[in-house]
Amino acid sequence: MKINYINNLTSLDGLIIIPVYESDSDVKFQDVSLSSKLFSGKKDSSYILQKGEAHLVFVGLGKSPDYKTIKTIFRRISAKQSVYFDTKCSIVFPNKFNDENVEAAISGLVLGTYNLGHYKKDKKAHSLTNDNFTIEIVSENDVQKAVEKGIKIANAQLETYSLVDLPPNKITPKYLSNWAIEAGKKYGFSVEVFGNQKSKEIGLHSFQAVGQGSERESQFIIMGYQPENAKKHIGLVGKGVTFDTGGLNIKTAGMVHMKCDMAGGGAVLGAMQLIADLKLPYRVTAIVPACENSVDAKSFLPSDVIQSYSGSTIEIIDTDAEGRLILADGLSYLIKNYKPETVIDIATLTGSSVATLGYECGALFTNNENLSRNLQFSGDAIGERLWQLPLWDSYKGDIDSEIADVKNYSGKPVAGAISAAKFLEHFTDNHTSWAHLDVAGVAFGDDEFAKTKHATAFGVHLITKFIENL
Repeated sequence: MKINYINNLTSLDGLIIIPVYESDSDVKFQDVSLSSKLFSGKKDSSYILQKGEAHLVFVGLGKSPDYKTIKTIFRRISAKQSVYFDTKCSIVFPNKFNDENVEAAISGLVLGTYNLGHYKKDKKAHSLTNDNFTIEIVSENDVQKAVEKGIKIANAQLETYSLVDLPPNKITPKYLSNWAIEAGKKYGFSVEVFGNQKSKEIGLHSFQAVGQGSERESQFIIMGYQPENAKKHIGLVGKGVTFDTGGLNIKTAGMVHMKCDMAGGGAVLGAMQLIADLKLPYRVTAIVPACENSVDAKSFLPSDVIQSYSGSTIEIIDTDAEGRLILADGLSYLIKNYKPETVIDIATLTGSSVATLGYECGALFTNNENLSRNLQFSGDAIGERLWQLPLWDSYKGDIDSEIADVKNYSGKPVAGAISAAKFLEHFTDNHTSWAHLDVAGVAFGDDEFAKTKHATAFGVHLITKFIENL
């Protein structure tokens, strides 16, 4: 894909995308005029007109489109009007488009190339992905940095789409560790991986317990991005359960979608690519504990008491509450050995968060109000929204155990997302700037771009935006 920047179109050929704000006035472009009764720029509307060798696509933005709206509109053009993409397209940006608008538009256009049919023998690549395809950016403003950033954001999200959508016989813990190693070489961050033996030696017992019933070796992935003169040090932990059967407390419904249980880990992997690609001036240490929660004679049992890296013992009430077990060791190891100033973990952790918030936003847990505001502000700006739920100590009794220091599941049909967050808090060593993001309702779902549930890459841009805003 090649990018050319021009001030004005001198000839009409190929695909020409013309974003239009909603207005009562007639729409005019060069010598083309559209009556406002025919097309007014209303949000989600479009009008396609052939003129000579050109296909003009007028796209309605509405009156005040936000980042997510613009991104979705341009993704829709790319995904659903792909027949018009041949060897070239031109985008005529309105003068009032700022850098964020341009970034969102370009990012959406690139995301529209994604095709869920990874294993179809007749799968065709989108023309936009061809090296010789040319995009003409028509703008009187200097938008080059915004265009380049939009492409980088989309590339990181496309990687996460694939990591989450590909099947579990492809996306194994070893696949994730290999992906991290290759991405580290390409984008400039270090990677260290602990297999089963090393994990046992250093005491990652909780992490090891979850994966011990699988024939696929667990991988504790540690990534480090450290630019010169870094301003702050941020720590990330992402749940990397590549498939979750529920263990011996086997799932009775919805197991077909459990390839998405590593979406938190996928978000962290994508965020590391994007952070390094953008060369952000912040140190970032990220951990993805990757394993498979399977069923075997070696699987851990309900009522087991297991050790953890922190030294706390854990009573296993439910083997399907496994994500918090690997996050517990990930958080403890990160905080003890790397001491980041701020820690964020992200996971498809509980159905309770979906029952509470639906599919509109992720659940946010933290006792640091400044951290909460900054995360919510960053999410609102790009359409990856969060809503804070309480982390009060009155919920601490839900994880009290008679036999061990804590138990991994309250056993109650209420407040499941909160008790899970309280469990994780136990392993943060009272860190004063820690946040937990439960994204079970927003990391994998339905939308207009596929017939089945699929990845959203929720968290990739959110985490990066948060770090940018520090």
